[in-house]
Amino acid sequence: MAEIIKTEGEEQRGPRGRGRRARSATEAPEALSEGGALEELMEKVVYINRSAKVVKGGRRFNFSALVVVGDKRGRVGVALGKAGEVADAIRRGGELARNQMVSVSLKDATIPHEVFSEFDGARILLRPASPGTGIIAGKTVRAVLESAGVKDILSKSLGSKNAANVVKATMKALLSLRLREDIYRGRGLEIKKVETPKVPEANPAA
Repeated sequence: MAEIIKTEGEEQRGPRGRGRRARSATEAPEALSEGGALEELMEKVVYINRSAKVVKGGRRFNFSALVVVGDKRGRVGVALGKAGEVADAIRRGGELARNQMVSVSLKDATIPHEVFSEFDGARILLRPASPGTGIIAGKTVRAVLESAGVKDILSKSLGSKNAANVVKATMKALLSLRLREDIYRGRGLEIKKVETPKVPEANPAA
């Protein structure tokens, strides 16, 4: 019997697996980067859903897997893979997610500013945090943030707990982030460097 590792719900499918082996959610496949070098990608299975169709001979099952893939350096992708087998659904979801990876704006190990995002019934609030805070988030939001490379952040899910909507709301929030340099460049302004104030010299003793 195969166990399906899930990030959302922590459910395990036993007898229905029928010997099918699913890849671990923390497996990191390799892919070619833009420069042609191999880069390691972290793949997480966020949610697995099973649907059944009643036919003349019984029931026909179909599986869908929501997969998050990221390089932990500011690139992340999300996709939904569907197949008649669990392993095939995870594999297809991973391939689609790798092809749909996008870059997000990060500032060191956190995000540059606070952001609020909505997708259908899901509402996500992300706030930057000081170094050493860690990822304060639920399992679904954490999967996306860890894949993107965020290490210190505060988050809160305020709406629906539907895994697909929460993941898409988190992705929407990350894509809306902008660095100060990009904003100034778009407005044609230059960032003025503030000089460090000098320590006043002590008056010589009379």
